[in-house]
Amino acid sequence: MNCNECSKGCSVIKEESTDYYICATDGYNKLNVHNWLSDIPSSPHKDEVVEIRFKNTRKGYYINTNSLSLKKGDIVAVEASPGHDIGVVSLTGELVNKQMKKINYHPPHGEFRKIYRKAKPVDIEKWELAQSLENDTMIRSRQIVNNLNLDMKIGDVEYQGDKTKAIFYYIADERVDFRELIKVLADEFKIRIEMRQIGTRQEAGRIGGIGACGRELCCSTWITNFVSVTTNAARYQEISLNPQKLAGQCSKLKCCLNYELDAYLDARKDFPDIRTILETADGNAYHIKTDIFKKIMWYSFDPNSAVNITAVPVKRVNQIIRMNRSGKKPLTLVDAKDIKLENKNLDFKNVVGQDSLTRFEDKKPKKRSNNKRNKNKRRRPNNEKRNNNQKKK
Repeated sequence: MNCNECSKGCSVIKEESTDYYICATDGYNKLNVHNWLSDIPSSPHKDEVVEIRFKNTRKGYYINTNSLSLKKGDIVAVEASPGHDIGVVSLTGELVNKQMKKINYHPPHGEFRKIYRKAKPVDIEKWELAQSLENDTMIRSRQIVNNLNLDMKIGDVEYQGDKTKAIFYYIADERVDFRELIKVLADEFKIRIEMRQIGTRQEAGRIGGIGACGRELCCSTWITNFVSVTTNAARYQEISLNPQKLAGQCSKLKCCLNYELDAYLDARKDFPDIRTILETADGNAYHIKTDIFKKIMWYSFDPNSAVNITAVPVKRVNQIIRMNRSGKKPLTLVDAKDIKLENKNLDFKNVVGQDSLTRFEDKKPKKRSNNKRNKNKRRRPNNEKRNNNQKKK
């Protein structure tokens, strides 16, 4: 049976008049992996490893010991400690081994956990009931944390599929002794408690939102491994060190500062140190700003003012530095050749007029119809005859 979202096959479980289905495309999920090996026949081994996804960014790899016919989007019951958990198949086939190698995954205790069966309607009902309790459990747990005066924040709660265990994701700047908290939570909710610490970037990815660029946050769409970002990334790219503009919704430096950093570092290889002062016959020139990809550096003879600045190519700057080291001073900061290049306007030009507000208006004059032209031609000879007769009289 197919769902209404697409024409692909979906996992459908029927019970009387109720249908449970998971779309085979998984919707828009950051854990999705395009299986580019799906056209290749699977290995003849029965006990193949399958990738299972759970809530948020949690994934696991389980072995299909029962040789079940599984495809992407199937809801399955898997082994857990204790009991069983409910997850969705996110990847099958040969690509699973490559994914495990990519993330350097090693099964706990050296053995893969098992896939028990495809989820039954009873399993899904219990799973949905556990999911409905997660929000209320998170709110109540935050109240308990405040009562115990612990310096931490409960960011999210994830129940296990059989409702016997829950993972509490928390955020804390320092180490927290939550032994008393685990006892209180276990007595309150009558379940087994597991505490798992996350960072502010992971929390922003779970909450989601729209960034300053107008697009959905990268951490909530595709980033799974977070790399440290430093202010040096902004310095190398000549970005203003404004903490309000450099910080994301997680109050940390934006992850996108690292996207083009390698390109800037590669382009800056020929650039000299900006602290170097250029000595000329007109005086000492001080660095003001840099255009990396145009390979131009701006200098001013006044270190405290950027009013009268001069654009100097990087080649010319290196040439002046070599002359200064040998005890020579050039007469001018810029050569005549560089002045010609400077006068050329290399900025963006609106050639096709795509930015004009009146680009769709018809600026050409309206053409007169052929019928009017023919009438005028017919009238002209009669008028000429009348004029000639009047002259003769």
